[in-house]
Amino acid sequence: MSRCPFLGALSLTTAAVGMVNPHAFAQQTADPTVITHRFLAAGSATRIIEADGHASWSYPESTRDAQMLSNGHLLLTLSASEKRPHGAVIEIAPSNTNGGVTVFTFTGTQSEINTAQRLDNGNTLVVEAGASPRILEVNAKGDIVIEVALKCQSDNHHMESRMTRKLPNGNYLVPQLLDRVVREYTAKGEIVWEYKTPDEPKDAWPFTAIRLDNGNTLITCTHANLVVEVNAKKEIVWQLSNADFPIALLNDPCGAQRLPNGNTVICSYAIGEAGTKLFEVTREKKVVWTFLEKIGPGIHEVEILDSNGQPLTPKSADGTAAPRAMR
Repeated sequence: MSRCPFLGALSLTTAAVGMVNPHAFAQQTADPTVITHRFLAAGSATRIIEADGHASWSYPESTRDAQMLSNGHLLLTLSASEKRPHGAVIEIAPSNTNGGVTVFTFTGTQSEINTAQRLDNGNTLVVEAGASPRILEVNAKGDIVIEVALKCQSDNHHMESRMTRKLPNGNYLVPQLLDRVVREYTAKGEIVWEYKTPDEPKDAWPFTAIRLDNGNTLITCTHANLVVEVNAKKEIVWQLSNADFPIALLNDPCGAQRLPNGNTVICSYAIGEAGTKLFEVTREKKVVWTFLEKIGPGIHEVEILDSNGQPLTPKSADGTAAPRAMR
C-alpha cells in the first residue's frame, strides 16, 4: 500500500461508522512524514474532527461558518431554520451537553446570515443577506456599531455573498456569488478593488476569498470547480482544477485555508470522487492529505486547528493562517 496519504486513502475500506481514515496505514507504521490535521467543520454537520478521524464534539444545528476563538470558545454562524428563521450568530463554550453553553447571540433580521468573524477589538462582523444586504459590526452587547451596505444583486438573497472578512487595513473583502465578483469595501461602502471571476468554466461563483500576506487573493469558485490566486493587478498567478488530478477532487469547492507551510486546504462541499471532502495540496499541486467520508454531508467551511499535533493560532482579522492569523 502506498504511503502517500492521497493514494493510500483510496484503497482503504469504509469503517463501521462510515468514516475512512486516510492515515490509518501510515500511522501504524509511525511514518514521521505523514500529515495529520484536527479541524473544525461547518455545514449540515457541525463538529470537531480529531487527527484519527473521529468526531470529538458536535453541535445540533447546521452552520454556515465557524471560528475557534483564542479563549477556546466557538463562534458559529447558524443557518436559517424553523427555530431561527433569519439565522443567527452565537458564541458557545463547547461541551458535550447540547454542544455547549451559549454566551453571546446575535439574531438575524433578514433572510439569513452567511458568515461571521470575531474581530481583534472584540466586535463581531456579521453579514446579513436579504432585501438590504449589509455588513455589520456588533459589540459584545449585540448592538450594531458599524453598518456597510453591499452593492450586489438582491433578487436571490441566498446567492448574494459568502465568506466576508475584515482586513488589517480596516476594509472588508466580500465574495459576491451571482455577481461573480470579489470586492473590497471601505467602512464607508466604497469599492476600492474588485476581481471578476473567469467566464469559463461557467458559474465561477466566488465563495471564499482570502487576502494573503503577499497581497494576493485566494478564491474558491464553486460550480466551476476552480480555485484561483490573483495578484493586486488581478492576474492569475496560481490556479487549481480537476485537470490537475487523476480523479475529480473538486466538486463545488467552498471553504479553503492557506496553511503556514504554503499549502492550501480545500472543501469539496458536494464531495469529490472517493468520498473526498477535504484535501491539502502543495504549490506544485501535489495532494499530501485527504479527509474521506463515504456517507454524510459535505463540509461548507473549515478551520484547521492542529497540524501533526501542533496547534495553529486562532483566526485573526486578516484571513490567513500565518502566526496570529488563520483563514
